[in-house]
Amino acid sequence: MYAALSCATSAYPMHTLGASRAIVSSSRVSASPFHLKEQIFVPEHFSGSTGYGHEEAGGREALDQAFAEIFGAESAVVRAQFFSGTRAITCALFAFLRPGDELLAVAGAPYDTLEEVIGIRDSNGLGSLKDFGIGYREVPLAEDGELDWDALSISLKPHTKCAFIQRSCGYSWRRSLSVDEIGRAIGIIKSQNPNCLVMVDNCYGEFVETIEPPMVGADLIAGSLIKNPGGTIAPCGGYVAGRKKWVEAAAARLSAPGLGVDCGSTPGYIMRTIFQGLFLSPQMVGEAIKGSFLIAEVMAARGYKVQPLCRVPRHDTVQAIQLGSRERLLAFCEAVQRSSPVSSFTKPIAGATPGYASEVIFADGTFIDGSTSELSCDGPLREPFAVFCQVCCLCSLPLFTKDIQTSFFYERNK
Repeated sequence: MYAALSCATSAYPMHTLGASRAIVSSSRVSASPFHLKEQIFVPEHFSGSTGYGHEEAGGREALDQAFAEIFGAESAVVRAQFFSGTRAITCALFAFLRPGDELLAVAGAPYDTLEEVIGIRDSNGLGSLKDFGIGYREVPLAEDGELDWDALSISLKPHTKCAFIQRSCGYSWRRSLSVDEIGRAIGIIKSQNPNCLVMVDNCYGEFVETIEPPMVGADLIAGSLIKNPGGTIAPCGGYVAGRKKWVEAAAARLSAPGLGVDCGSTPGYIMRTIFQGLFLSPQMVGEAIKGSFLIAEVMAARGYKVQPLCRVPRHDTVQAIQLGSRERLLAFCEAVQRSSPVSSFTKPIAGATPGYASEVIFADGTFIDGSTSELSCDGPLREPFAVFCQVCCLCSLPLFTKDIQTSFFYERNK
């Protein structure tokens, strides 16, 4: 596992690891009080389990320990039953919050699929945080799209139980947060209310940098295995990592109180691909970052606003382009679909999608449904009509960029 993670250094030279061999063996991680003993992996860890999944369950505990050590966390729970990042994040939020508590989003509005979880949009009584008497506030972004540090410094209240930090931009036109910025925000939060717990939505940010949020004080992080940490081959799953007490509380939300992390079966073929996907993930993340640089260069050269800007360090694998009209957004997604390795003959259609308030269009001809890291883009059909891309399938990029520069620019913009 150590050797696998070291491949991130050559894939993304902007962040170097110095003398350390890998992310997990860097000095920042070694200094963590949660650094775990070295784990030896054997084929039996890939055998999986059935039924209740009692005892060690075919590699389940080894997988949890690997995630915990890599993220610099005290504990982790990695399960196929976390079928999306939203599901994992929801379990983490419900682990922290009880009636009368308050949730504070410190990086502006959260991702669309969390709106009904929180109660920003009506969940029709299906069990949002609001339905359970949990309050919500958010700290708007500053005018330049950055965190509003001054507002954050006076935002905590005595009943603010959880501060929520979204690492990636989501569907907002803002720069994604670095781990150092997350650490700075955590320091400001804890200085006002030491009892406030910090939850980080880590989706799309895993392994882009050499440190992760638990190493700078996050109490819990959560994410999806069909994004970065699954290496484009994990067929399903998600994770929650952080402090042991709260990981167990999140696991109890997934299973039931009293069962927690000690139950849950995973078939062997899934367990093996989750391990293998974790092994490959730094390389895939590096490829995705290279793809984001190319897309940013191509689109910026044509006069489009891009976020992040060209040739600046990345903090997640998402590249956003502001296209300015519904027609251009649709055309861009059609070009991505035509260049995809799977279902390239299909045409993506915008429409209503569970969890989203706006019409959304997805172009993702991927081997794993929803594995956006392969070659994908998506976006809500609303102002400013931005599209959000992830590309680690570099073999498709020449075809994609050629398509963009012909059919998209010249035919749609006559």
